[in-house]
Amino acid sequence: MILVTGGTGLVGAHLLYELVKQGKIVRALKRPDSDTGKVKKTISWYNRDYETIFEKIEWVDGDILDPHSLAEALDGVDQVYHCSGLVSFRKSDYKQLILTNQVGTANIVNACLQKDNVRLCHVSSVSALGRTKQGETVTESSYWKTSRNNSAYALSKYGAEREVWRAAEEGLEMFIVNPSVIIGPGDWKKGSSQIFNTVYRGIPFYTSGIMGYVDVRDVASIMVQLMESKISGERFILSSEDISNHQLFTMIAMALGKKPPAIQLLPWMAAVAWRVNLFFPLFGKQPTFTKEIARSAFNRYFFDSSKISKLLNYNFIPVKKSISDTANIFQKEIKKIQS
Repeated sequence: MILVTGGTGLVGAHLLYELVKQGKIVRALKRPDSDTGKVKKTISWYNRDYETIFEKIEWVDGDILDPHSLAEALDGVDQVYHCSGLVSFRKSDYKQLILTNQVGTANIVNACLQKDNVRLCHVSSVSALGRTKQGETVTESSYWKTSRNNSAYALSKYGAEREVWRAAEEGLEMFIVNPSVIIGPGDWKKGSSQIFNTVYRGIPFYTSGIMGYVDVRDVASIMVQLMESKISGERFILSSEDISNHQLFTMIAMALGKKPPAIQLLPWMAAVAWRVNLFFPLFGKQPTFTKEIARSAFNRYFFDSSKISKLLNYNFIPVKKSISDTANIFQKEIKKIQS
């Protein structure tokens, strides 16, 4: 039996589809108020028989912050994919980030340690890896560097990893995947999928930053392959390509039939923008352009994923195809709303 946490998220939903497609027996942990319809919709984007596939998922109510519910969810389980987590780049969410990402992960690994023969896949982030100097390449050997420039999200993911490594020392079979920014269809109003909605609405500016990107289907596929292996006590960077923000926005805009951004936003402009947005949010009640986002928009990061590529002889989906496929799904959803 396989247990998946965070099944209604971008990675979790695609992982559930991948597992059921392979004939695995799957149980997914959800909060009582979670919308499992998101998973059904995700599956429908890839398979016409989505109703049948969705029904094969066993849903159980629980919470990673409730150790008792985790003990029950792990009954009969020998593989755990921990995909649950909070993504936020607002300082005001620091306590919730630590609680969800670090304390929640501690609860998961502790529950796993109480069981025999459980393997854990922990979904982390490249944010949890050490910051390098601008232009240097991040590898699995990069180490964490304390800095006031580390975001609250990065701190929480680093803390979560420490819990997993601690559990490994106590005998837990585990491995960690560190995806870069994940591209794929999901909740168009939050997370990395939101960028498609943002570009669709129009984005005239771009920044000079560079970042790594990876297709969500690659992330799900690699996780399953690693789980089926005997590998333990290792981490793997998952990143297809490093591209500039200008390239990313341009490719998305072209795929959506929109005008690409043509104005380069300079650092001083971004500094003004996040301060203005702090008091006058551009969308909704919460600031969407924060100090952390403004700072990262000019960072130039490069990632080496050759370790996983060589191990599994794996070829990542090119970013251009990831964008094209995701844009096609986004446009179909827009047409449904408009019709």
